[in-house]
Amino acid sequence: MLHSSESHSESSAEGLQPIVHCQSIDKSYGQVKALQNVSFDVAPGELFGIIGPDGAGKTTLFRILTTLLLPVSGSATVDGFDVVKDFKAIRKRVGYMPGRFSLYQDLTVEENLNFFASVFNTTIEENYDLIKDIYQQIEPFRTRRAGALSGGMKQKLALSCALIHRPSVLFLDEPTTGVDPVSRKEFWEMLKKLKQEGITMLVSTPYMDEASLCDRIALINNGKILKIDTPSHIMEQFAKILWTVQSKDMHRLLHDLRANPFVESCFAFGDKHHITINNGQLTIDNLATYLSDKGHSDVIIQSAKATVEDCFMEMLR
Repeated sequence: MLHSSESHSESSAEGLQPIVHCQSIDKSYGQVKALQNVSFDVAPGELFGIIGPDGAGKTTLFRILTTLLLPVSGSATVDGFDVVKDFKAIRKRVGYMPGRFSLYQDLTVEENLNFFASVFNTTIEENYDLIKDIYQQIEPFRTRRAGALSGGMKQKLALSCALIHRPSVLFLDEPTTGVDPVSRKEFWEMLKKLKQEGITMLVSTPYMDEASLCDRIALINNGKILKIDTPSHIMEQFAKILWTVQSKDMHRLLHDLRANPFVESCFAFGDKHHITINNGQLTIDNLATYLSDKGHSDVIIQSAKATVEDCFMEMLR
């Protein structure tokens, strides 16, 4: 685990007071440790990603930071307010888009937005400049009930409702899970524009490819922070020899690669297998011969640069 002192020194705040500060947060559900000694800072205006698989602790962390859950131990502040003592002040200042669509299904698009504006004693008109680019995409459907919207449209409505009071910090819990690739791309474009407005954003996602869209990321698994850094720096620190391998029989290829004594690790990545080599004791030609002897055809082996997912899998090993 990355120690808190390292995570703080990696901050892009350049001396600014962090707008989100977590110190040694622990949370358990019975015998299950959901979060273990989680510490990190988020700088004002930063787009900070919490990257990890399902069950890693991302949602629990967000619920603590948005005052919906109490930590067992540790402390956290959001916009200078303590998540336990100052929960009312925090709720006025943050926007939260949970993983599941939680707006009122029977209300129309316009009714949902008006409702959330009234909860925060504001109006759509007052902060329309902030949500304009997002809301204009769903405005033609403003009289449609929220439950009848597509996944991408629900996503845009939920984001508009989370922004309507102009929060200082926006928490987005797996916002692109279950939506189509086009909507995912559009959503991240919207986040880039919001960043230009100076809004600090914390985004959790199981999609490793989205990590590169963040300023900094925290890799999390089983409730523990594995690493905090910029995506580019994490990838640059990957020290292993990495190859991609393909053949006609990808399932058998996985088994045969893992059986090779010089292959240190082998994981399926889309239409390729990514392998790391033990101490450089294997050449591409040697591996091609080995696979040919195993009966594989149309074998393609190429050197590759590590992705965040490669780095994450290496940390888990």
